[in-house]
Amino acid sequence: MHILIIEDDGETREFLSRGLKEVGHAVTLVEEGREGLFQATDSNYDAIIVDRMLPGLDGLSLLKMLRATGDLTPVLMLTAIGRIADRVEGLEAGADDYLVKPFAFSELLARLNALGRRQAPQVEQSRLTVGDIDIDFHRRTVHRGGKKVILQPREFSLLAELMRNSHRVVTRTMLLERVWDFDFEPKTNIVETHLSRLRSKLNAGFDVDAIETVRGAGYMIRSN
Repeated sequence: MHILIIEDDGETREFLSRGLKEVGHAVTLVEEGREGLFQATDSNYDAIIVDRMLPGLDGLSLLKMLRATGDLTPVLMLTAIGRIADRVEGLEAGADDYLVKPFAFSELLARLNALGRRQAPQVEQSRLTVGDIDIDFHRRTVHRGGKKVILQPREFSLLAELMRNSHRVVTRTMLLERVWDFDFEPKTNIVETHLSRLRSKLNAGFDVDAIETVRGAGYMIRSN
């Protein structure tokens, strides 16, 4: 993989660079937030490692701006802040995973590999259609009734999970585990918030809600 590392601490940056190169990855190093955003949008990377606290432009703002462009590159955020609320904030901003400093390189590598495996279904099943919604996993695009729908990464993942399970109800717990990798119940309405955003984008210009709420159970994508 070609990995972009946006980290202002020189020791951490070199530690990551050396370790990733030793296992065969290509690495691009950036020390500052604004330059990191430029590099992320100017070239194609398989994954991005970004520190939350950066000079010039902090990692959280960088991530939000990157996602606003429609860029869906997997992002692993590093931070010295370990509170659950901060982890949730990073994930809601568009991070795919979150790792607290100090960390073991073996864990970081395992998390990067997991992000790579998460992309595997895009190769095995490049396209899926349910009702009037079409999702292209290779191009990371969504259309409803032939109209393109621009989604953020987490919204795309939510829709993909619903469409892969179009024949059954998907529970809130299932979404937390499969889309956010949470093995606990966060004290937030993270699922409901993202589903609301997804609904508003999918339903714009249409009379029928694309997602059905099954009271007391979960959610289903409408197949007709």
